[in-house]
Amino acid sequence: MRLSEYQTMPNLLLLHGALGAIDQMEGLRRALTPDFEVYAFNFAGHGGRPLPEDGLHIGAFAQELADFLDANQLEEVHLFGYSMGGYVALSLLQHYPEYETRIGRIATLGTKFDWSPESAEREAGMLNADVLEQKVPKFVEMLQKRHAPADWRALLEATAAMLRRLGNGEAFDMEDLASIEHPVLILRGELDNMVGADESENAAAFLPNGEFQELPATKHPLEQVDAAMLAEVLKAYFYTA
Repeated sequence: MRLSEYQTMPNLLLLHGALGAIDQMEGLRRALTPDFEVYAFNFAGHGGRPLPEDGLHIGAFAQELADFLDANQLEEVHLFGYSMGGYVALSLLQHYPEYETRIGRIATLGTKFDWSPESAEREAGMLNADVLEQKVPKFVEMLQKRHAPADWRALLEATAAMLRRLGNGEAFDMEDLASIEHPVLILRGELDNMVGADESENAAAFLPNGEFQELPATKHPLEQVDAAMLAEVLKAYFYTA
């Protein structure tokens, strides 16, 4: 369906990544606003929201997504999830199939699908607060501002624990993707050194209506993605019948 065929602008919900927040999506939101009714929210433990006592869990984030759809009475909405946000979008359909009729198309960018104890430990090992303070102080400063007044160190620890749980059995199997009938676009940056092309293409292949596309000259951090280019890719996908 083309832009001119819509009677009203379609709804689009943006889902941020781990250690991110809705401010991470601001450039993309501005680029999409002329063509979509854009929504976003912060997951628990992010953007100043307190950490849950039992830590961070993808399943709990999926429940938060369902709650947001209910609170805003969104019946027809496309989903775009960056990194962890894409994993949450797909987890919603896996764990809460009653929401299937309320979701349109789904697009993910930089979402990791290859979870094992080894890959999880590798990712979690990059979240050492003391090392980050020494090597990337500007990144730490950004974390402090983005998640204030919450403790950024506690968020790092909780995120690392979540990643280890994914590597030790909480992640869905590739075969689980075969049960998701929705059209899903798996996007990956050509220069992404955190998410491999093979795992992204493999995920798209398992999805009955999956597609894979690589964004040229694009790294993993969303802040370094060309928002205008990404918006055009998403607009073309979400407005396709």
